Amino acid sequence: MDSLGTATPQFVFDLFKKLNNTHDDNILFSPMGISTAIGMLLLGSGGAAASELKKVLYLEKGTESSRIKSEEKETEKTEEIHHQFQKFLTEINKFPNDYELNISNRLFGEKTYLFLKKYIDYVEKYYHASLEPVDFINATDESRKKINAWVERQTNENVKDLFPKGSISNSTKLVVLNTVYFKGLWDKEFKKDNTKEENFWLNKNTSKPVQMMAQCDSFSFTLLEDLQAKIVGIPYKNNTLSLFVLLPNDVDGLEKIIDKLSPEKLVEWTSPGHLEQRRVDLRLPRLRVEWSYELEHVLEAMGMHSAFSEQADYSAMSTHSGLYAQKFLHRSFMVVTEEGVEATAGTGVGFGVLSAVGCETVHCNHPFLFFVRFSESDNILFFGRFSSP
Repeated sequence: MDSLGTATPQFVFDLFKKLNNTHDDNILFSPMGISTAIGMLLLGSGGAAASELKKVLYLEKGTESSRIKSEEKETEKTEEIHHQFQKFLTEINKFPNDYELNISNRLFGEKTYLFLKKYIDYVEKYYHASLEPVDFINATDESRKKINAWVERQTNENVKDLFPKGSISNSTKLVVLNTVYFKGLWDKEFKKDNTKEENFWLNKNTSKPVQMMAQCDSFSFTLLEDLQAKIVGIPYKNNTLSLFVLLPNDVDGLEKIIDKLSPEKLVEWTSPGHLEQRRVDLRLPRLRVEWSYELEHVLEAMGMHSAFSEQADYSAMSTHSGLYAQKFLHRSFMVVTEEGVEATAGTGVGFGVLSAVGCETVHCNHPFLFFVRFSESDNILFFGRFSSP
């Protein structure tokens, strides 16, 4: 079984490639937010659904290597997965005051539906999430608004209407929520006087004006000659987190790079041993990226078939039969300015019941990949593609 830190890049990359195949515009999502929501599903699942959830997150390998496994050993493995999430959620609370980083989880359950106390206790223990009773049956839209208001508060009012009108019905029994909010200041701030209007090239023939920030200073840098691309790491204060940018040399080069990329290579290229401190002439556009998507079909394509099936086993949540996941919604938001970054995301899963040395130049004036990652691990908070202002 992989650790949470080493599993995340593989999960990130598979999810990104699925989204990249169906989206031509900007992409932004929070891998930690989505994987945490999946973890809370895993806590209440069993059988094929549990096995698929673990495989999607790459938290378990070779589950079929032995035909006979002791129930105790399997339980121990699953508990270790949740312990990894617990450890991560606990550690982020120890971050320096230079950051605002909040990862919040909450359950909203139908007040007349009987959920197992063991599940409620464990989801609070491992995911710091409490259950709030609501009246989905008689006050469906009021409950939806209450859920959206909670998400809005947790994300500094940046994620609004995570659950749009009609997305929750009177057959809904449980909504599993995760939010991620991050606001960080650059270790080396961009001076506003250096920001000028420039063209951002969508392709070799089309451009749009952007406000291009600029500074020349020492950054983590590597040149990928085989891919004809560059990577630069832009640290936030205290260097606990960094924004990495992967920029192709050619205006139309991003798709060729994505085809050749692998999570192992991405981890290797952005590791401290691979990056060098170089003086970089860095030009980065002010970014404002908002993204919203229903992820059920994407996650099903990644292997989560049983989780959204009416035959799914969620017996660890409730003794009542027929409980299954209906929707998996994710909405994210990021702003990059001279001072730093503000980024946030919300993920919601709705359940229903059946019938219920020189100066290197990094000029980001054409499509590129970017991600916010922890310096001490491979955990990625946000991952995206910027292809159009």
